Amino acid sequence: MVTSALEPLHRALGLTDGEYEEICTVLGREPNNLELALYGVMWSEHCSYKSSRIHLKRLPTEGAHVLVGPGENAGVIDAGDGIAVAIRIESHNHPSAIEPYQGAATGVGGILRDVFTMGARPLAVMDPLFFGELTDARQRWLVEGVVSGISGYGNSVGVPTIGGELTFDECYASNPLVNVLCAGALPKERLVLGVASGVGNLAVLLGSTTGRDGIGGVSVLASAGFAGDDGAASLDDAKRPSVQVGDPYEEKRLIEACLALLDRGMVVGIQDLGGAGLVCATSETAARGRVGMDVDINAVPLRESGMQPFEIMTSESQERMLAIITPDDWPAVAALCATWEVRASIIGHVVEPNIDDEGNSVGVLRVRDGFDGAILAEVPAASLADEAPLYDRPRLRPANLDGIHADDPTDDEPEGSPNDDLLALLLDPGWVYRQYDSQLFLNTVVGPGRDAALLRLAGPGLPPSSRGIALSTDSNPRWCALDPHAGTALTVAESVANLACVGASAKAVVNCLNFGNPEHPEVMWQLSESIDGMAAACRALDLPVVGGNVSLYNESGGHDIDPTPVVGLLGVVDSLLAPPPGWDWREGDTIVLVGAREASGPQPFPLGASRWATARGRRGGKIPTFDATTFRPTVKFVAGEIAAICAGETSDVTAVHDVSGGGLATALAEMVAATGRGAQVGALSSHGELFSEFPGRFVMATSDPEAFMARAADLPVFVLGTVGGSSLVIGSTINLDVATIASRRQGALESSLAIAG
Repeated sequence: MVTSALEPLHRALGLTDGEYEEICTVLGREPNNLELALYGVMWSEHCSYKSSRIHLKRLPTEGAHVLVGPGENAGVIDAGDGIAVAIRIESHNHPSAIEPYQGAATGVGGILRDVFTMGARPLAVMDPLFFGELTDARQRWLVEGVVSGISGYGNSVGVPTIGGELTFDECYASNPLVNVLCAGALPKERLVLGVASGVGNLAVLLGSTTGRDGIGGVSVLASAGFAGDDGAASLDDAKRPSVQVGDPYEEKRLIEACLALLDRGMVVGIQDLGGAGLVCATSETAARGRVGMDVDINAVPLRESGMQPFEIMTSESQERMLAIITPDDWPAVAALCATWEVRASIIGHVVEPNIDDEGNSVGVLRVRDGFDGAILAEVPAASLADEAPLYDRPRLRPANLDGIHADDPTDDEPEGSPNDDLLALLLDPGWVYRQYDSQLFLNTVVGPGRDAALLRLAGPGLPPSSRGIALSTDSNPRWCALDPHAGTALTVAESVANLACVGASAKAVVNCLNFGNPEHPEVMWQLSESIDGMAAACRALDLPVVGGNVSLYNESGGHDIDPTPVVGLLGVVDSLLAPPPGWDWREGDTIVLVGAREASGPQPFPLGASRWATARGRRGGKIPTFDATTFRPTVKFVAGEIAAICAGETSDVTAVHDVSGGGLATALAEMVAATGRGAQVGALSSHGELFSEFPGRFVMATSDPEAFMARAADLPVFVLGTVGGSSLVIGSTINLDVATIASRRQGALESSLAIAG
């Protein structure tokens, strides 16, 4: 470890003077350099959540179907028929800003391990992505690199990427966000936790060798902002070694070997090696089991010579797992791993905990030079894994927020052509999805590009079932910049509405909370408000939060990103015998709007935070409030209508689409582009009704409007018009031919990426 002669080592490792003193108190002495390095990574913001844990406790986490909640590698729910589903979302923001291909690729690899360490076979990946505007050459480089990394890893390891998001905004120019969600399924009896137990049991390192890639990744990158104002200045060469390097083929073998070990009952506990590497895996498993663990630093297989103990313990080299097994099972474990060409090495032992002066058991992590050799580091495992400092950082509502709210575009006199306004809002992320294989396993019923993805709940080793699972990721940083509480609540509602479009009932939430520098009081106010908004919406909708991730220090040159909470939602379709109708309305169908026509709040059709207003540089105004009393029955009705179709019942419903980004006009245009069929829609009351955004509205098409209206008698339902013709006509306001709409939507992203540089 090299540090400036003027800077104490603990500061170079990201620890404050107060934290150093706390470490001395825990140990009863001064730490040596190796011990200090262990605390440096484990007490980093990324690993310890020291600025957010106090707020995360306010989220609802329990439900009758929840098998595993927050605190483990992934959340797990009971999906029925003896099948459990594991779900997790993570961020790889800072590594992707430095090295987009490997940053994104190893984000995929890490999230896969989080899921299969629970005993689940990964079934699907989703990727919410956020970049600056594509007029900048560096942003195009980032987009292409990140998409290539996700496709290169996901396609090679054999897990389909079935959806996500693509957001462009100037606030991400120097700090792109790369979030990755994974869901997997397992027989309920195969569920295993990351717990070390059984004194004398072996800690076995599975998978790749350990190198210098990723050392300090969680502290150097994910727990600090970038210094420069522009992208080029952010690319500090000193940070490049902190980006991990992935090998999807090693990961594939590791998945199969680990699932085989679990099927044969050879694993007592298992944990992946992600952020903070070996020190994280050993300390967390020991702390959960309240046991000690001795690690032989010389037993760790290395890919580079001359590695120091602190490098070996904190390396974030990919494709590695730590399994706790009995000595009797070691020969069979070694043989099975050899069959899959997966390296297996005994690197530690579970040992008795120490007993402190008050008679309490204290599990201790010891790093040794040989199994019976000198002790190089000796620290309480729980002090690394669970007892990092907890900060209630100052929170301050931004002083300029009232002025921003007052600058409301809703009452502006619209300028320009509504036709041009609508075309400017159309962007199909199809180019991104075409880089991914979304049909691996052949379980994908609804793939990328629709309201939510839908999968058959089937796979090797699973009990037979006709159920399906639906997945969606949603965010709206434009909402959250104006009102993080209401914006996050609306985002949860938006995600629930998306699942309803494929007939799924929402069962569990995971979140990825992407925010700026927590040392800025305004950022901590945003984070706290956002968590409260999520908690309120989840309680109103009976949704448990089963896991998540907090990514802070998303800033560059002192400029924080807009608050960007990403909501991942898992839903279940009880009987999936036929695909949902999607957007494919038919000639002559009646088009109806289901749900409250006007928003809750001061404006019936607010344009604050809308894509229409943002495109004009107007980022002020107010947003709606979330009204669960009208939202819940609407979503229940829509989900029930589509679930009946999925169950094989005959229905007059031919199409459904959630009204979201871009508003009602954009939803209609997207259906026109997808089907090649025009629509004749009656006059909408205002520019606001065309482009305002609030959840809980659905465009549906029916071949029997009388029967449909009878079923929806207790809900707000409005007839909009009829499917037909070669144009989208909305009153006297919008008149665009189908070909123009389809061409603009399908070519917008490719045109932006192809700008010559």
